[in-house]
Amino acid sequence: MNLPTHLVKEELEIFELKFKEAVQSQAPLLDRIMRYIVKRKGKQLRPLFVLLSAKLCGTINDAAYRAASLVEILHTATLVHDDVVDDSSERRGFFSTYALWKTKASVLIGDYLLAKGLLLTLEYQDYKLLHILSEAVKKISEGELLQLEKARNLNLQEEVYYEIIRNKTASLLASACAAGAWATSQNEAFSNRLLKFGEFTGMAFQIKDDLFDYTSEDIGKPTGNDIKEKKLTLPLIYTLNKVDRSTRRKIIYIVKNKKENKEELNWVIGEVIKAGGIDYSIQKMNAFKEMAIQELHHFPDGPVRKGLEDMVRFVTDRKY
Repeated sequence: MNLPTHLVKEELEIFELKFKEAVQSQAPLLDRIMRYIVKRKGKQLRPLFVLLSAKLCGTINDAAYRAASLVEILHTATLVHDDVVDDSSERRGFFSTYALWKTKASVLIGDYLLAKGLLLTLEYQDYKLLHILSEAVKKISEGELLQLEKARNLNLQEEVYYEIIRNKTASLLASACAAGAWATSQNEAFSNRLLKFGEFTGMAFQIKDDLFDYTSEDIGKPTGNDIKEKKLTLPLIYTLNKVDRSTRRKIIYIVKNKKENKEELNWVIGEVIKAGGIDYSIQKMNAFKEMAIQELHHFPDGPVRKGLEDMVRFVTDRKY
């Protein structure tokens, strides 16, 4: 399924220019790093969600472009910091900022981006947009720390997992949609409705990411990567709660002590498939997808609403 970029083609081109302008720096090193980041950014799903949400609720204006820029700035900042936390040398098939410029520069780049985002909204007194997105940044940090804490003992209930991904992944997408809605409508009800839509879409997005860990397709991320990093994803959580005690003990032992052994890793993946962890996760992902689409049905039918529905389907049907 293709992204519905045709609905906001001109607006995306304007956004590109505004975003590049927003992250420019007078410091030569920072400007060089920012140009590297801008050239290698991905599908820009979040700005697209902002602009489509804005268009669903009104006419796209300067506030909507600032909201889209702010979302992309904050998202980029979290990715730069993530690569440091995860000791990751790659991002979307290219060298990460961390790999090229190491820890000190990467931390400072992330901080710089956060500051640019703050200044962008304060300059135009977009206080509501700042509030919406600051809440997301707070939740992302809380989600990362909760995941870090729970990864130590590999004991995680499904509800805690949902709390982690709601904060870590879904919060920024939820805020992106809410900010877009507010920018063009200043309507609290519209903004809250699209906040829920974005949250459910973000939950489905993360579960889809979890599922990639158990596929052999070329997706830019090695099979079993999350297991190696001791990240407790939904297929594994379901399996640990489903299998007998000895199998559970063996899975935990391998994840803690033998995660680099390919044969042992494949055995864990096989147990997850056998226990129904993949099928269960797909069911949950589709349930969140349907909840997201239901939120959109509170808005009038039309090309933009359909475009947002297609965005949800893209999130769950994507191959990478």
